[in-house]
Amino acid sequence: MIQIIRFQSGPGPVRLGLLCPGGVMDLTSAGINDLGLLLHGGAPVRALESLQGSGLPVIPLGQACVLAPADQQEVWAAGVTYLRSKKARMEESDFSASAYDRVYEAPRPELFFKALPSKVSGPGASVGIRRDAKWNVPEPELALVFDPRGELVGYSIGNDMSSRDIEGENLLYLPQAKTYKRSCALGPALTLGVSEAEARSWRISISIHRGGVSVFDGETSVGQIKRTFSELRDYLFSSQEFPGGVVLLTGTGIVPPDSFTLAAGDRVRIEIGPLGVLENPVEVV
Repeated sequence: MIQIIRFQSGPGPVRLGLLCPGGVMDLTSAGINDLGLLLHGGAPVRALESLQGSGLPVIPLGQACVLAPADQQEVWAAGVTYLRSKKARMEESDFSASAYDRVYEAPRPELFFKALPSKVSGPGASVGIRRDAKWNVPEPELALVFDPRGELVGYSIGNDMSSRDIEGENLLYLPQAKTYKRSCALGPALTLGVSEAEARSWRISISIHRGGVSVFDGETSVGQIKRTFSELRDYLFSSQEFPGGVVLLTGTGIVPPDSFTLAAGDRVRIEIGPLGVLENPVEVV
């Protein structure tokens, strides 16, 4: 397993780094500074393994400001891939209930555009709740990273922020409920060299803290995702192209109770297996 981060060290440009004992190996010093090109080159794990022990400079992790692991990759999302999320969506609105029931059982998954890479929050950066919404929740999700050919090359942690009252009012409002300023977070790293079988053994957990006190905790398993990763990939790449690769959020199986909504100042902490921790404060946007 290999983990890559995008980071800044001081006021300098964004760099690529390989997590290693003692810190971050600076890949940019070897001319590797473009995540899209790295994924496009094929066999990125072998290419990166060849650099281990090469004498590249190592920066202490504490001196690296970690950014979202996306530079050219659009972020898309799949919905209603867990039974729990289907039930939650049906509870949002009687008007939409039958549509969510049908898409859970249908051959074609629900897929929607989530964010441009420039609009994705990294670890420690804020995520947003809409000022015109009253029911806002985080959605902790496994993120799949595909290269331009549609090969699954890695994983990350995603937070698909959602305004449940807007989506529940009318299905046609989904883009407003899902795609807005600071509605997506990714990080901390892009993890390579892991099979789907191994990824399906991982646990996903979330905790939300308000004033230093936990106000919601939940857990699920990647293995509860109904659709295979290749199935989601095939529909995502059908009649589409992603020259720099693409990130796909795989849906959520953790839904806070209907009485819960996020508030400014909350902190959302998501952990998935060996991928690390993605933590973000909440602000109104």
